[in-house]
Amino acid sequence: MATSFFRTVLNRMVEARERQVARYVNGALLNLDDETLKGLGTSREELRRKGATSYVF
Repeated sequence: MATSFFRTVLNRMVEARERQVARYVNGALLNLDDETLKGLGTSREELRRKGATSYVF
């Protein structure tokens, strides 16, 4: 069954917002020191590769 136009629009809006939030979180994580990032299982290079922004919603 095909999804409705409005359901498709809503899904795309939610996906766009999720990407925006992920970039914001990555930007905030870049403010942490390398030891803390290592403890979280990530690195600065990985966060930069995923994309990062530092703006307020």
